[in-house]
Amino acid sequence: MSVKGEIKEGAGHIKEEMNEHGKSPESQRKAQEGRDLRNEGRVEDGKAPKTTPPGGGHPEK
Repeated sequence: MSVKGEIKEGAGHIKEEMNEHGKSPESQRKAQEGRDLRNEGRVEDGKAPKTTPPGGGHPEK
């Protein structure tokens, strides 16, 4: 894993989480930018990009 890829993935996750529940087009755009950044970091580290919708990837425990 590269440090740069880990940082991109972490920053993208934070940006997505901060904006994903906003209703405005600006919030939705920022959430998508976060997803794109997160996936870019994952690809750099040799992982598959996340394709599930936000919040839909893990079942309840």
